[in-house]
Amino acid sequence: MPTCRKVSTLILIVEQVGLTQRRILLGMKKRGFGVGKWNGFGGKVENGETVFDGAMRELREECAITAENMTQAGLLAFDFPDESCDPLLVHVFKASAYTGTIAESEEMRPCWFDANEIPFEEMWQDDILWFPHILEDRPFVGKCVFKEVHTMVSHEIRELDNDESFEDLAKTI
Repeated sequence: MPTCRKVSTLILIVEQVGLTQRRILLGMKKRGFGVGKWNGFGGKVENGETVFDGAMRELREECAITAENMTQAGLLAFDFPDESCDPLLVHVFKASAYTGTIAESEEMRPCWFDANEIPFEEMWQDDILWFPHILEDRPFVGKCVFKEVHTMVSHEIRELDNDESFEDLAKTI
């Protein structure tokens, strides 16, 4: 029986700049869970919302934009056996374009980063493991175990098999 997890979203805007350069929009978390870390935009899915709708709402709330061509890129389960945090199931989305004007919110300070200069040392420890999948358009699934919220003790990240779906995996992970 899978662990009961809080369902969350994470959205990354990865924009092509010129022929060979890409940049990623990240936000510096200003309050709450993950404060002081660069991250994508997202958060909890509210009752009655789909994960897609929750992701779009969080993106609007956190940086005032709407993603275009948003697709699910990954699914991550996070466990905290020491009960320092509730278990999480995070649906990771990627978009290559957006509408609106990027703006800072009370929760996030947005900033563009060159894809070759992502500030992993100021991000969650697991990000460096699955970001290559995002950048290479390889759908992924993973599970990470943390202690004391910020220390990763184990992980498994793998590419999604052709016969797997995020919807089915979300029920079993």
